[in-house]
Amino acid sequence: MGTTASAAPQPVYVESSTDNVQANGMAHSSMSPFHMINIHNSKAKSIITNKVAPVVITYNCRQEFQIHDNFLKEGYKVGRISDSLPEHYLVKGEYFMVQDVYSKADVLNTTSSYGAPNFRQVKGAYPLYGMGQPTLNGFKQVLQRLQAQGQQEIIFFCIREEPVVFLHKDNDFVPYTPRRKENLHENLQGLEGEETVESLELTIRNELHDFAKLSKNILYVYNDIEFFKDEPQKMFITCEEDIHVTEEVYKRPMFTMQGYRYFRLPLPMEGAPLEEDFDAFVKILRESPSLCLGRNASRLPPTLVFSCQVGVGRTNLAMILGTLVMKRLKGESQPPPQLVAAGTSKPRPLFQVIQSLIKKLPNGQQLMEEVDHAITLCSEMHNIKEAIYENASKLEGIGEDYQTQGSTTKEYFLNRTKQSLERYFYLIVFNAYLHEQYPLAFVSNFSQWMCRHAWLYRLLACMDVSELSAPAELLTKGARVLVADDYLAPDVLSTIKEMKVANFRRVPKMPVYGVAQPTSEAIGAVLAHLTDKKRKHNHVLWINVQEELVLEGNGQIIVPREPSCLDQHIPVPTSDSQLLQKLETSLKEEILRAQKWLEVTQEQEKQMKMFKTCLTIQEIFNQHKRSHPGLMYKRIPLPACSSPREEDFDKLHEAMRNALADDPHSAFVFNCANGKSRTTTAMVVAVLILWHFKGFPECTEDDFVSVPDAKYTKGEFEAVMRVVRLLPDGHKRKKEVDLALDSISETMTPMHYHLREMIISTYRQIKPEKTEKECKQQLLISLQFLERYIYLILFNTYLHLEKRDSWHRSFSVWMEQVAARAGIYDILNQLGFSEFEDPGEKTLARLRYRWQQQDIQALPFRGEFI
Repeated sequence: MGTTASAAPQPVYVESSTDNVQANGMAHSSMSPFHMINIHNSKAKSIITNKVAPVVITYNCRQEFQIHDNFLKEGYKVGRISDSLPEHYLVKGEYFMVQDVYSKADVLNTTSSYGAPNFRQVKGAYPLYGMGQPTLNGFKQVLQRLQAQGQQEIIFFCIREEPVVFLHKDNDFVPYTPRRKENLHENLQGLEGEETVESLELTIRNELHDFAKLSKNILYVYNDIEFFKDEPQKMFITCEEDIHVTEEVYKRPMFTMQGYRYFRLPLPMEGAPLEEDFDAFVKILRESPSLCLGRNASRLPPTLVFSCQVGVGRTNLAMILGTLVMKRLKGESQPPPQLVAAGTSKPRPLFQVIQSLIKKLPNGQQLMEEVDHAITLCSEMHNIKEAIYENASKLEGIGEDYQTQGSTTKEYFLNRTKQSLERYFYLIVFNAYLHEQYPLAFVSNFSQWMCRHAWLYRLLACMDVSELSAPAELLTKGARVLVADDYLAPDVLSTIKEMKVANFRRVPKMPVYGVAQPTSEAIGAVLAHLTDKKRKHNHVLWINVQEELVLEGNGQIIVPREPSCLDQHIPVPTSDSQLLQKLETSLKEEILRAQKWLEVTQEQEKQMKMFKTCLTIQEIFNQHKRSHPGLMYKRIPLPACSSPREEDFDKLHEAMRNALADDPHSAFVFNCANGKSRTTTAMVVAVLILWHFKGFPECTEDDFVSVPDAKYTKGEFEAVMRVVRLLPDGHKRKKEVDLALDSISETMTPMHYHLREMIISTYRQIKPEKTEKECKQQLLISLQFLERYIYLILFNTYLHLEKRDSWHRSFSVWMEQVAARAGIYDILNQLGFSEFEDPGEKTLARLRYRWQQQDIQALPFRGEFI
């Protein structure tokens, strides 16, 4: 150890910023010889060197610090965009800093005159403005312009979800954002995880400051990512104040402008905002006296300014939200006639989901027209509604010939169409919320209100109905293939020999039967069995719960499938049995018309077949009605894994009540493709209904079970028990459902299928060695099974509570009027296995995503979106 003392500047040895950086971009951990630099401090008294780092003790021993470049380096990675460009440090180990906005993005050419790109005001008299990302000086110019126009109260919204930092350059601070090497033109989405975007910006600022310290106050950034001329650029950063975060740029004017306020309201770049995004916006409205309905009418409303990156997509959405708010403040219900005429140059057909929405919403047509008017007022740069039709047109313009190699393109435009339609859907819904909740001072936030109106999520799940228009020629042209019944329904219960159909079974001591999809011959065998001298059922209600198209060809059950996913059924998005029959008839006629050899996948092999006969299931049952006049056939489609919808329970309930009214000794037969999952669910519903008519068996006390996961095989999941605790006699209602499940599962032990056991066994299949997609699929199915179990308990509770009024109120209405108010949908909206993980971290825990996504594997797009 050595010590020196001198009034002159002392040389100190530190590691060069370019040393020890290996070719792979990792900093070397070993210490190398120090290189000489000078400490520009005339008061330095002592320099003590050691193996860690030099220690500098300044005048009067009041300040001590270590030069620890090596330690900073160890935590950071370096990289380069290409071999021809220099290597430098990367933000969070992988991102390059890129200039945020380019001059070409300023379509309205307002940067020089107003201070920000694409600066504009909403048409009409509303004090609403939108713009792209300004520099610090540009933002000051925007505020000066607004003040010069007499705007006294200004509320500024930054609606960016991605991190932005401002770097000191030529007496200004210019915005830069981190980008991925693979796509330098796109901002990062979902980068922050649990971290807020504000704290993420602080982290990035600290890293950039460290990078500059390690590189002689130089920071490398990129301005030209088209041609990379003179790139990367060198920015000189000498202190932390040379780097601003968004909050510093937008919040500091609050100290100098009395009527100014700032909020960060991150909105997604695509699709509709999340419910919590709307909640954040509503919270601002609730806490702003000048935006309350009871405000002083003589006072002008505040000026709202919205800004994203370029000032187009998200800014346009926020401006529309602001316009809807101003409409409520002014009490406007109808747009001026001249503006209506200007905004409706050519009528467009409404999407089916929007038709259903405005039909069910009170004053739905008016709510939609108000949104359309708001869109028109904000359409100077972008029209949200027109974007839906443009994306749908591009989607449908991609021909079938390009399906294989062009699937990515088709998937891209399908997602864009759904995202833009979802955004429009939510605007109408939010307008309905404003109409109801604004006069009540927002007693419920938007998330709570949506859970009270969960039917909106059901509608949203029916957004894509393109399968209804999928041409029958897909089959005869080879785009789709046929799959036979022996492939679909292995005869696990060995009943084909006796009953001519797979997996025939009966609930003990009850006239409830389950079966796989039968042929005409099998239907005859089952009917003969039910009406024989032993069973003597004069009336039989047969309910087909398949939601896919089904035909009988050459005496064999066949269904269409996609060649790339034979095991995935193709659901038809309708609960209308007549429409299903119409589609099946079209498919049958195409098969008979073409008279071509078609590929059919069977249990052991693929064969080419030509069909001489082809019938729909409805036609088969019509034939059997001639010999069995007591036969009644119903088609009530149920989803493959998820719970039946509220209206599905109503249809099953109504069909059984009518059958029992005609004949209390009626038999009930249910079938799906293989007689397993959906059939079991329908049989449980039937057993519960029959017990309400004929009396419940005695529920015995649970036996103590000492096996792994015993608690969960008994259905005692935390989510289930939360529901049970809410319900009157909830524990008893659950036991009754369990008794029904147990009685049915006794008949199908070889299938190894029991709903309660399927919940936990499916969840346990989520393992680290599986792909992310496989794990997501298992999670979705386990959540669907869990929700199905909860719905059975809810339906049983409904049957008990509404029995005194002869079930005058339907289950759908009861769920909306009673269960929703009690918080049932709030539980379903955070559904998960909280015993093992935080449901809040899973998007599938939400109704919005779980109900839309019946399967993780997306099928190829067919038909037309409109």
